[in-house]
Amino acid sequence: MRSAVRALAALTLSGVVSGAGMLACARPDNSLSGSVSELFPLEVSRVEILRNAEALQVSYFRNNDLDVDLVVRLTVSTEGLELRPGAKVNLAGMTPSGVARATVVHLNAGEPARVFAPVEKGDLQLESGGNPGEQTRGDFSMSFKKGEGYGAGRSLEGTFSSEARDAGFGPEEGEPLDAGTPP
Repeated sequence: MRSAVRALAALTLSGVVSGAGMLACARPDNSLSGSVSELFPLEVSRVEILRNAEALQVSYFRNNDLDVDLVVRLTVSTEGLELRPGAKVNLAGMTPSGVARATVVHLNAGEPARVFAPVEKGDLQLESGGNPGEQTRGDFSMSFKKGEGYGAGRSLEGTFSSEARDAGFGPEEGEPLDAGTPP
């Protein structure tokens, strides 16, 4: 009898763990989570993705009565890398020219913009798209360096899905888009 109860408990626990794993993998499009939720709400009304030869920018907006808050804007400099579906982009550190690979900003209506502390570790991965006019889908996760700065020591994760729009400026007609991807 005991072995049957243990087997049932193990099976139930296995099902709970598997179910939790499936829920983690099946996060909804355009969602944010992480310990930065202790600083401000992470509800999202819509997402906008902009792309040019220099960067990919994902902005999460929230309707707030008569205002629209910029919950999070993630900007990833694409200098020196090929941004394509399936490739993981390291969000920590600097580009070859010394610019932060990723920056994060938060702006509630009527308040000053808050730039987050530097990214300590993290990655972004596109599932599809990435260029202007393409349905672009992906996710990211990151933690911010401890110490000084807004969001220091906290984490942020997100999923995004929207058509990438052309952010303007960037390559001349016939020039490749970041590291060889044709425009």
